[in-house]
Amino acid sequence: MSKLVRNEQRKLTASYMNGLAMAFFGIGGFAPLVASAVSGPTSPLIPLLVFGCILASAGLHLLARHALKELEE
Repeated sequence: MSKLVRNEQRKLTASYMNGLAMAFFGIGGFAPLVASAVSGPTSPLIPLLVFGCILASAGLHLLARHALKELEE
C-alpha cells in the first residue's frame, strides 16, 4: 500500500474519531447543561455524566491527533 493511501486512511480515521469527540461533547457534555439551565436540576448524576463525556471527548480528540502524527512524508 502506498504512503498516500496510508495517509488518507489515517486522516479518515482521525476525522471519524474527532467527529465522535464532538458528538460526545455536544450530546453528553453541552446538552445536559443547557437542559439543567432551562428546566432546573434533575439528577445529582448529571454533573458526573457531563464531566465523563467531556473527558471522553478530550480523549478521542487526543487519539485523533495521535493518528495524524503518524502521517508519512
